[in-house]
Amino acid sequence: MERWVPLDVAACDDSPFVQFRHWFDEASEFVREREAITLATANAQGRPSARMVLLRHVDETTFGWYTNYDSRKGRELSENSFAALLWYCEPLGRQIRIEGRVEKMSEAASDAYFASRPRGHQLGAHASAQSAEITSRAQLEEKVVEVEAAFAGRDVPRPPYWGGYQLTPDRFEFWQHRQDRLHDRVSYEPEGDGWRRFRQSP
Repeated sequence: MERWVPLDVAACDDSPFVQFRHWFDEASEFVREREAITLATANAQGRPSARMVLLRHVDETTFGWYTNYDSRKGRELSENSFAALLWYCEPLGRQIRIEGRVEKMSEAASDAYFASRPRGHQLGAHASAQSAEITSRAQLEEKVVEVEAAFAGRDVPRPPYWGGYQLTPDRFEFWQHRQDRLHDRVSYEPEGDGWRRFRQSP
């Protein structure tokens, strides 16, 4: 596929979710882990933080990921439910910015995803108090041994402090790299029952 293909407003789908899926699918040939996205959150005072997470859920209205509710991102989302996602595909010169409000997924959805994870990942979710200070790597490894013994011979249940979040977007921006920094930027905002899409200056 040609790199840096021009992006025109008229060529974009009416739905930003369909447009996302189009770019996401095309990236499968070019990036090793296309599910990697940046999640930016902020606390009640507006202090931001960002980290990489894996996009594990996309449908016609939401984007989702899974984590420890007691982690820094979880604590910040409990204080400020607005967040932003950034997806980047360097080989094709593309990025997608997604903004909106976040809420927890249902317990059933979190249970189902947790049950599908490798056992080691399940045990790690119990062993790691994500974002908490620890004295050493050995402390973490000792906790893993304890958890393995506790669940020996049986399924590992989902911890109550671990589960999914889903973001309902109220803004998208599709960015396409062009020469001389004259990039293409097409954004979407809600309008009536659909979306208004428009070009922005680079």
